[in-house]
Amino acid sequence: MSWTRRLLVALSVVLAALAAALVTAPGAQAHEERPVTFPDGSGSVPVLRTGEPDLLVCKTDRAEFARRVSGFPADVKARNLALFERCSRGGYRHLQQAVDAVDRPGMTIAVLPGLYEEEPSQPAPAGACASLTAPKSALGYQILSYEQQKQCPHNQNLVAILGKKNLQIEGTGASRLDVVFDAKYTKLNAIRADESDGIYFRNFTAQRTTFNSLYVLAGDGFVIDNVLTRWNDEYGFLTFASDHGLYKNCESYGNGDSGIYPGSASDINDGRGYDVPRYSIEITGCRSHHNMVGYSGTAGDSVYVHDNEFDHNMGGASMDSAFPGHPGLPQNHARFERNLIHDNNQNYYPYVADGTCAKPPVERGYEKGVVCPQISMPPGTGIITAGGNWNLYENNWVYGHQRAAFFLSAVPAFIRGESAWGKQTDTSHHNRYAGNHLGVDRSGASRPNRTDVWWDGQGGGNCWQADAGASSPGALPECGARRGEVSGNTDRLVGEPAKLAHLLVCADYNVQARRLPAGCDWYGARGIQRVETQLALAFAVVLALVGGVLWWRRLRGSRLAGAATLVGLAGLALDVAGSTLGLSSGPVPAVALLLTGAWWTVLGLALRPARPAFAGTTLALGVLTLLDAFDKGVLMIPWIPLGPAWLRGLLAVVWVLWAVVAAGRPGGARAPEPRPTSGPAPVTAAAHGANDGDAS
Repeated sequence: MSWTRRLLVALSVVLAALAAALVTAPGAQAHEERPVTFPDGSGSVPVLRTGEPDLLVCKTDRAEFARRVSGFPADVKARNLALFERCSRGGYRHLQQAVDAVDRPGMTIAVLPGLYEEEPSQPAPAGACASLTAPKSALGYQILSYEQQKQCPHNQNLVAILGKKNLQIEGTGASRLDVVFDAKYTKLNAIRADESDGIYFRNFTAQRTTFNSLYVLAGDGFVIDNVLTRWNDEYGFLTFASDHGLYKNCESYGNGDSGIYPGSASDINDGRGYDVPRYSIEITGCRSHHNMVGYSGTAGDSVYVHDNEFDHNMGGASMDSAFPGHPGLPQNHARFERNLIHDNNQNYYPYVADGTCAKPPVERGYEKGVVCPQISMPPGTGIITAGGNWNLYENNWVYGHQRAAFFLSAVPAFIRGESAWGKQTDTSHHNRYAGNHLGVDRSGASRPNRTDVWWDGQGGGNCWQADAGASSPGALPECGARRGEVSGNTDRLVGEPAKLAHLLVCADYNVQARRLPAGCDWYGARGIQRVETQLALAFAVVLALVGGVLWWRRLRGSRLAGAATLVGLAGLALDVAGSTLGLSSGPVPAVALLLTGAWWTVLGLALRPARPAFAGTTLALGVLTLLDAFDKGVLMIPWIPLGPAWLRGLLAVVWVLWAVVAAGRPGGARAPEPRPTSGPAPVTAAAHGANDGDAS
């Protein structure tokens, strides 16, 4: 790495370090688990077995069972009645009892219609299980080892499936609502499958936990088929450090984080480009709605997500590299195709502000639509990528969002606990957004997004389709016909300063402390409340005062300088006004920069005869500002490591200090006096003043 690039990397890290304290709080609330490694990849996706089950689970109330199956289709009803007779004689009353009876690979457990609260698993830990020694997560639960999970399986789990191989668990009802596992908010997990390769879950509902309903950990081979999860503090489905997985025809809603979370999926494609031999997890035919976010994946690597619907969440889908302790970071190689991602405009933060989320989970009203968002999330967004690489977003329908269809930002590596200099700018590269249907539904009806793209500007190899509508920045690198082709490619080490400030402020969220950052429009800030507007206003006030005094003291005799100063003041005012509009500002920022750049350029030319050094700095500032206007409004300038906004901002600080000194020196300017018709020109005070400090 050259010394210049190393210096720029150091600058980016220092800037990102300003956010460390802010990012740590929400980061600590993410999923925390014992150290795990990926499976060796020798497994496979299990196949549904259709023969007679080996073990049966049912309740014993015959009349209640008859009522439950009375409306089933005839063949499903007949099968269930026959299974009930068998189960009454030799079955189990709780799923955990049946799991404990599994004594060989390849067994099937059938669960008959009913409500399963797993009463023997519900009580709080007692005896030795109440005094286990283990590290605690930021949320307060113990991070137990696998051995401790086996020793005390119900400290955290309603049903614990530990080390079973090729086990199939299926509900026998006519729908997934006929078999319900209810943790009643007494356990972290409703059903946990840990180091259980080849597990198949089918046709039931799991609900009401203080973490997640269905949890698959360190498994090589799993299927989640026609399962519903709902009303959890964190996740509906959580699969972690697993390979050869398939979600299909699932549904999840009412979760404080995401409905579907394939976290730390096996990182089998690290180091590859867009073309990969296979994906570790496939998700298809699922619907995730009315959650904080429909789909999320910290280190969601090599996940193929297609033909799903993510709707009426705060955000449709997100993947990130923002939380430590997740193997497979930075996130890479997610592929999204043919998904419906729409109307993700819910805002659940008021439930945090009014204290609803501070109540015990059983009292919050999850069943009535309450959701308690666990991390910071921009409401009204389709797909969020916070520090990911080599992701493909193609042929999706993304519409009806009040913020943005696509959101891309970088995350420095120290946030995930890696301090090596060379890694600090290793996220937000080669993300391709092409061939998507933006602002229209499947029927072709217009359902516009407020803006199609929000990007902080950091990273290289990112590209967007040519027909993307309103965007920030206003001009984007375009994708070529073939993957890997990018027109106008940029490779920047640091994002735009105003956007970085926005992200840092918005990250300061904590659901437990009921802390909603002031200044962030994600949480309701508008107009002058927004951090971008506050920064723009402070910048404008300083420049207006200094520039006005400089003109009065040195250049008020020049009509051109006076007109340019008025143009500059108009540009500063327009910049402040545009910042209040947020995503609706359109070309306003570029026009504001154009006016301000013209002011500094003319000012530099006017100062040139008397103060060449200061004039040169002023001219440079004008040129950088005009370049920034071009960069934001016409075309992002390729192959520069820092955007013009950074250089402009740094030089503006120098210019303000220099302008104060120049304006404060004695010998202010006056309007020029009439020149005599003959003879030598008189030496005036104005001339003396104009020559004071020629080396300034």
